[in-house]
Amino acid sequence: MSTKTASTAKGAIIESRDQLIASFAKGEKPRDRWRIGTEHEKFVYALGDHHAPSYDEASGIRALLGELEQYGWAPVLEGGNVIALTGADGSISLEPAGQFELSGAPLDNLHQTCAETGRHLQQVKAAGDKLGLGFLGLGMWPDKTRAELPVMPKGRYAIMLRHMPRVGTLGLDMMLRTATIQVNLDYASEADMAKKFRVGLALQPLATALFANSPFTEGKPNGMLSFRSHIWSDTDPARTGMLPFVFEDGFGYERYADYALDVPMYFVYRDGKYIDAAGLSFRDFLKGELSVLPGERPTIEDWNDHLSTAFPEVRLKTFLEMRGADGGPWSRICALPALWVGLLYDDGALEAAWDLVKGWSLDERQALRDSVPKLALDAPLPGGGRLRDIAGEVLDIAHAGLAARGRLNGAGDNETGFLDPLREIVRAGKVPAEMLLERYRGAWDGEIARVYGEASF
Repeated sequence: MSTKTASTAKGAIIESRDQLIASFAKGEKPRDRWRIGTEHEKFVYALGDHHAPSYDEASGIRALLGELEQYGWAPVLEGGNVIALTGADGSISLEPAGQFELSGAPLDNLHQTCAETGRHLQQVKAAGDKLGLGFLGLGMWPDKTRAELPVMPKGRYAIMLRHMPRVGTLGLDMMLRTATIQVNLDYASEADMAKKFRVGLALQPLATALFANSPFTEGKPNGMLSFRSHIWSDTDPARTGMLPFVFEDGFGYERYADYALDVPMYFVYRDGKYIDAAGLSFRDFLKGELSVLPGERPTIEDWNDHLSTAFPEVRLKTFLEMRGADGGPWSRICALPALWVGLLYDDGALEAAWDLVKGWSLDERQALRDSVPKLALDAPLPGGGRLRDIAGEVLDIAHAGLAARGRLNGAGDNETGFLDPLREIVRAGKVPAEMLLERYRGAWDGEIARVYGEASF
């Protein structure tokens, strides 16, 4: 989730609806400027007893952020607390219960992306070794109750924690107990954005399946393979989901702006503080009729803040965010951007991917998304068969797209090797969660603590 660094009160006031729409057009870039921004979260735990450290305890999250400053990271403050770091590799931020996130810099190729991930993990592991902390690569805390988890001192989280129980039963779990890998990608035009958005939404369930890695809740199997994905089905229906309107004729920036205007607000950021606006209307804000700021109208920065509070399976800002994957190990952090870059950054691959999914109906896409958290690659496919039946074909399309890009490292290798972890999942026929469940029921003998040895970085 976003980390604010400055007040927006003095920004330019939004004078017309056209400015909202134009905010998306500002993201358009020629192909040679398309970049890859990879985000990944992991759970922090104490090596001694596996508890989730609080912000202020000795060897806690504040201390971890402080240790990382030696690598050139600069602190970001909120209310006198360091709540994020910025540096050459992007930013490090905190999710609500202390999940540690790297939002990587926009990079040209996957070799750079994976190197960035490696640097980050080496740094946090070195800091963790000093503080007695470990890092877990899963999609959901395997053994913690909500009550056992701390809350980080960020103003927007306090607002969200109050609001979530009003609109769904699992929103607090989303905030406190989940972790993800995401990739942010560029578009050249409104039409290019629309096509990438459609392919991204249609194939997001496949990414969820391949990365499914959250089969445990409070120490026991939860009946799902991606419980993290299931959580989003009952978090807040006004700001989540598969966005059927994206597939309608004429979809573009204006239609997404209309959707975002209908998403209820969470907050307004002023003078370093978050003002609770949960459930209020951004349309009222545009008219100067927001009850918590009467007479005041929003800036473009307020609009950008508001866009960050919608959580669909694919999200539009000045780039497209692919949001379907569970957290996982280093190899899968590199594999997720490889999948989407391969599918979306080459015209031939994008066209082939669209040909694969364009005949799916709204109901079929929704049914696939709904069944994937439990069934993963065994989810029923539109037209018959199972999702696993197209997984290899989709990876072949991504492979061709990466090969066509021709981005080589110093050894002359292209980017296709980053798909290998996904190839292995398809070959084995088992997603990561299924492999964890086999160990839990076999070698672990039901001892969930064994997951810390198996799934840590």
